[in-house]
Amino acid sequence: MPRLSADTPFVHPECEITESTFGAYVEIGKGSRVAHSSFGDYSYCDRYADIANAQIGKFSNIAAFVRIGATDHPLHTAACHHFLYRSADYWDGTARDEAFFAHRKSRIADIGHDTWIGAGAMIKPEVTLGHGAVVATGAVVTKDVEPYMIVAGTPAKPLRRRQPREIANRLIALAWWDWSHERLHLALEDFRKLGTEAFLKKYE
Repeated sequence: MPRLSADTPFVHPECEITESTFGAYVEIGKGSRVAHSSFGDYSYCDRYADIANAQIGKFSNIAAFVRIGATDHPLHTAACHHFLYRSADYWDGTARDEAFFAHRKSRIADIGHDTWIGAGAMIKPEVTLGHGAVVATGAVVTKDVEPYMIVAGTPAKPLRRRQPREIANRLIALAWWDWSHERLHLALEDFRKLGTEAFLKKYE
C-alpha cells in the first residue's frame, strides 16, 4: 500500500501548521512550520522547513531547513524590533499591529511546478521561482528566477539553464504536472528511461 495519499497529507511529528492547504500526495517533514501557504499536488518539504505566505506549485522538492517567505523587520522606523508589532506580548492592554501582519501575509512567494530548492536555501517574500527552476544549497533568492534556471550563491545568481529555453518552453506547454495520477503511472517508465527530448517527442 502506498505511503502517501490523495486525500490526506502526510504530516510528520512536531510540525506547526497554520491556515494552510495541501493537495494530493503532499508530505510535510518532521518539525516543519507551514503558515498561510498552499502546497500543490505531490509537493513536499523535508525536515525543519519554515514556510510562510507561499504558493507552492505541484511536484516541488523542498529540502531540509529551507526557508520560504522569510519575514522582514521594519527598517524605516526608529526601531526594528518586533515589540513594534507584537506589542501585546510586552504590555497589558496594547494591541498588536494588525496592519503590519496583514501586509506581511500579502507578500506571497510563488514557487512553480517541478522546482527543487536545496537544503538551507532561503526564498524571500514576493519572489517567483519559474517552473522547473533549481535553487542550490544555501542560496538566498532575492529576485525572480526564470523557468528551468539553476541559481546559486548569496544573493542567488543564474548558474546555468537546467534545460535549453526551447525545451523548457515545450515542457511548460506539455504541462505533465497536470496529468492524472493514472496517466503519470502509465508514463513512469518513460519518465525514468527517456531523455527529455525523447520524452517530449513521445508525449507532445
